[in-house]
Amino acid sequence: MLKVVLSIAGSDSSGGAGIQADLKTFSALGVFGATAITALTAQNTTGVMSVADLDPHFVASQIEAVMKDLPVAAAKTGMLSRTAVIEAVASSVRSFSVPNLVVDPVMVAASGALLLSTEAVAAMREHMFPIAALVTPNLREAEILLGREKIADAAGMRKAARDLVHLGAKAALVTGGALEGDALDVLYDGHEIHEYSAPRHGPRAHGAG
Repeated sequence: MLKVVLSIAGSDSSGGAGIQADLKTFSALGVFGATAITALTAQNTTGVMSVADLDPHFVASQIEAVMKDLPVAAAKTGMLSRTAVIEAVASSVRSFSVPNLVVDPVMVAASGALLLSTEAVAAMREHMFPIAALVTPNLREAEILLGREKIADAAGMRKAARDLVHLGAKAALVTGGALEGDALDVLYDGHEIHEYSAPRHGPRAHGAG
């Protein structure tokens, strides 16, 4: 029987990120993808034109519908859009004991535009980190979460990963897609640091995360 993974995230109309990208990835890895959509976006490879937030109660209802019917083995959050949605998702995850939660704290668009308010960033730290098996911020998101000016190298990424775990997550993967040179991700599993690097092939793309 296929493992079921639940994606709780926004919809990307261009198919490069969000729910659409998660479902493609799940399929490629041989797991069945279920979804709870948090927001609808009108976007393409050049930027986000418009966002329509969904009602937090409806987001919670989607999670409930999936959890009451399917044997979810893991879940992943993406764009949670605003404080009320973050709180609704966190409450649902706790209520249904959603296992193996990966939190991608989506708060910065590829263009550099902020997607979450200061209040929502605080809610992300307070409500999502304590229930996360893994958090996966990029460099700019790690800077915002930690109140840090610049993370510019592997040493900074290692420190950031440790500090993110101290915020409550069980593990942290800091993704270094914005660095020059080879791609580098740094994982702190709560005990040890692990680094993953690979040569880049071609230009950075929309939905590269």
